[in-house]
Amino acid sequence: MKTLIYILLALSFVMAESYLVPARAATTGPVIPTFSIVSVIPDTSVSILTYTFPANRSFDVLMGSISTRGVDGIKVTTINSGSGGSFNATFNIPPVLHGQYQIAIRLEDTTGSGYYAYNWFYNNRYGSVPTVPPSPGYKPIPTFLISQVIPNKSVTIATQNFPAQDRFEVLMGFMGSRGIDGIVVDTVSTGAGGSLFYKFAIPSSLRGQPQIAIRLQSITGSDYFAFNWFVNNTGGSYDWPGPSTNSGYAGFPTFTVVSVVRDETVTIITRNLPPNDRFQVTMGLFNTRGIGGYMVGAIDSGTVSSSTFTFSIPVALYDNLQIAIRLQSVTGSNYYAYNWFYNTTTPENN
Repeated sequence: MKTLIYILLALSFVMAESYLVPARAATTGPVIPTFSIVSVIPDTSVSILTYTFPANRSFDVLMGSISTRGVDGIKVTTINSGSGGSFNATFNIPPVLHGQYQIAIRLEDTTGSGYYAYNWFYNNRYGSVPTVPPSPGYKPIPTFLISQVIPNKSVTIATQNFPAQDRFEVLMGFMGSRGIDGIVVDTVSTGAGGSLFYKFAIPSSLRGQPQIAIRLQSITGSDYFAFNWFVNNTGGSYDWPGPSTNSGYAGFPTFTVVSVVRDETVTIITRNLPPNDRFQVTMGLFNTRGIGGYMVGAIDSGTVSSSTFTFSIPVALYDNLQIAIRLQSVTGSNYYAYNWFYNTTTPENN
């Protein structure tokens, strides 16, 4: 019988300046409206799925450039939350924002309650990418996100901070290898560098693997490299049950976020980790659950089920209000746990 892998999403609600929650919510705990981006038709429309929205409220839908968080953006429409909670909605992208690479979207309560939520989405891969001047002495670190996966066929990536006029070998390998000494699937030129999109075929020897590591390694002597991983799941779901290699283990792994230093570090306490397992630690955007995120470390559980760990927040996630963090076994046990935190300095975030 397969061991069921339980999922715990232990949300750590911590008040931050970016959300205004009515005082009445304090009697039952803070309720923060959020929403995820479900799909985008470039320069046409964006579809969202809301979470924990208050009932019977009117919300203005605003869109603007990526740096605005939708504040004072273009009003697209006004919607009513109805019974609240989770619901789907689709909005037209205003013509003045057509061609924008990324767009911020904001839902703002019109009744004066203070409720609002915002997010952002990729709109046009050929649009202009905003340039952020680096801090003095900062050398940009090349990274890339997983943009799309067609299981057992191809993976598409979106790069960030890639050096100009460089050449990179693209390697894929087994999960946990970070792509080192992997199968060479392509060689790409970075041209002007920065943000680029590439699509690579998944080699036949890796088809059927539930997770695949991918690495871009400079071959010009610049020593630049970047790596990530993706779920190659023919079932179409990122989370799946699987057999446990720890026959004496019971329950499921979890962890709590205990402190954050904005744009620097996050500290967690693990609980009930399976013995003698190894977990890759990734961080990503709030609605990703850490899947396909930036690898920030690894944990060997040994014989201790509860420990404290501190991880650096990736540069690419700086200034994000909420960040997802995930522990994913790389031993084949399929155990994992995920959580999220506010990227705001706080002694306690649990």
